[in-house]
Amino acid sequence: MLEKISHDLLKEWQAQPLEWKVDRSLLRIKQFYEKLGGKVYVSFSGGKDSTALLYLVRSIYPNTPAVHVNTGLEYPEIEEFVKTVDNVIIIRPKKSFLEVINTWGYPVVSKEVSMDISRYRGTKDPKMKRFRLSGNHPDGRCGLHMGVIPKRWQYLVDAPFKISDYCCSVMKKEPFHRFQRETELFPFIGTMASDSERRKRDFLNTGCNTFGERALSTPIAFWLEEDVWEYLRRNNIPYCKIYDMGERRTGCMFCMFGVHLEENPNRFRRMKTSHPQLWNYCMYKLGLFRVLEYMGIDSGVDSLEKF
Repeated sequence: MLEKISHDLLKEWQAQPLEWKVDRSLLRIKQFYEKLGGKVYVSFSGGKDSTALLYLVRSIYPNTPAVHVNTGLEYPEIEEFVKTVDNVIIIRPKKSFLEVINTWGYPVVSKEVSMDISRYRGTKDPKMKRFRLSGNHPDGRCGLHMGVIPKRWQYLVDAPFKISDYCCSVMKKEPFHRFQRETELFPFIGTMASDSERRKRDFLNTGCNTFGERALSTPIAFWLEEDVWEYLRRNNIPYCKIYDMGERRTGCMFCMFGVHLEENPNRFRRMKTSHPQLWNYCMYKLGLFRVLEYMGIDSGVDSLEKF
């Protein structure tokens, strides 16, 4: 049975002290673990959230394995940190990022926007194309928002490069789904409702634990970023040094989701300084330079470097 959460209840939980949140998270972890007879693992990206989650789960179930998908897109510091953690299983995608963008397209703006642009380009139905731009549905409904490309990004339907939301599915979700089929283990995942509107919506609809064929647990979903940091520091838990280098996020280095929201120096400008070889690879070999330039986003490529 799904645990429906209201907006007000989520705000109430998010305002609670860390001790209260830890106790509630441990209850959710125990519920999930016992319901599945211990056939669980922790999805471990190497970032701060999954690090806190792994410590929390292992505080009561110390033999729980961690599973890390090495996409080849993580910061080198993340991969170094993952190697320092015990009982971590490394899995890999079947395709490279280069294969993904050549086949389906680049991840830009957000998963929703990339998906809607891809669907707009992929349909020959003029009514559906009109819906993607206006919100006027073929069945006569008007003013719909889900599936409609925001006006700000509608110019991207004519971009001279492919756009798609497939990257996460191919590089991360598929390896985990394959692992689950092969092992019949189910994940604890360190996502939080405060991460994005999509994750907030998911949490409100299901709560922390869902069961069935795609069972999963998000036991810290009602935590905030400051709770994660407080938990790590209170318990002297080691974390990846990339955060001490000024990075707040540790997702795929070449992902362009959300970069338009960042103040300069954005992630790519910082990458040029901290990881110049990787920056050069993603700008020129992977072609991110032309995508970011088309969108009017600072790629880190200075004027003299364009020639």
